Amino acid sequence: MNDSHWLRGGHRKLVNALLFESPVETVRTLTAASSPHTAPPSILEVVRHHFSFDPDAMQEQVLLRGGKRLLLCCTRQWGKSTTAAALAAYRALTDPESLILAVSPTLRQTGELITKVRQFLEKAGCVLQGGQLSFQIGNGARVLGLPGKGSHVRGFSAPSLIVIDEAAQVEDLLYKSIRPMLAAGDGDLALLSTPFGERGFFWKEWAKGPEDWTRIEVKATDCPRIRPEFLAVERRVQGEEWFAQEYLCSFIGMENQAYRTEWLARAKAEGLRYRELDFQLKGRLR
Repeated sequence: MNDSHWLRGGHRKLVNALLFESPVETVRTLTAASSPHTAPPSILEVVRHHFSFDPDAMQEQVLLRGGKRLLLCCTRQWGKSTTAAALAAYRALTDPESLILAVSPTLRQTGELITKVRQFLEKAGCVLQGGQLSFQIGNGARVLGLPGKGSHVRGFSAPSLIVIDEAAQVEDLLYKSIRPMLAAGDGDLALLSTPFGERGFFWKEWAKGPEDWTRIEVKATDCPRIRPEFLAVERRVQGEEWFAQEYLCSFIGMENQAYRTEWLARAKAEGLRYRELDFQLKGRLR
């Protein structure tokens, strides 16, 4: 990963700040750094010592392996939004004058994500200026929360990081509107979601996207906070298909989807030709 995406300056000062200084002194040290070629402080040091977030083993993998393009497919109630907020807060803290965009399917969900980012940065001693959905910290970094509508997200340039939470339920138009923003600044993109059918950009990137994505899968059975007894009840109540989608990272064809992917795979294997179409949940063409 390109260090310039994360930090400009003073590795020794930064490590000392993270380990020994008060939160306010830490922020001053981070924002005063000037050398463009030094390595950033460890994200795990920052989230543990200054965000008061103790990630589990899989959350550590997401934080450490994010890279340029991150795809996280995970169970419900794993801490996806908290992990996404930690990525965004760390980027703001260590990349002065950067722009971080956070997107969710609804404005309410975006607000919840931004609240988590705010809380992490306030714990680190940052003074935030702005409103509930957008703010700036002392090093000039800005964090903006956007609604999940493609027509409302244009006009931002060169973001350092874009985080799309619950990406499987965000409309394709928004994704197509956001991607060009990354061109000028060579920004990073993180898509995090529980599956929501064999549809939309999240499924396509996960199943058919290029190899430059870092793909991480976390099932409920991998999460130490979800009890096996709870999962047994959910399997019985929700049924096998819905349970597999919500808790086992399976992309299940929607009940009113005009076709299922496995049918097309079988048809192709038998030498039949077909024209592939994408459908929305209610059978409408994309």
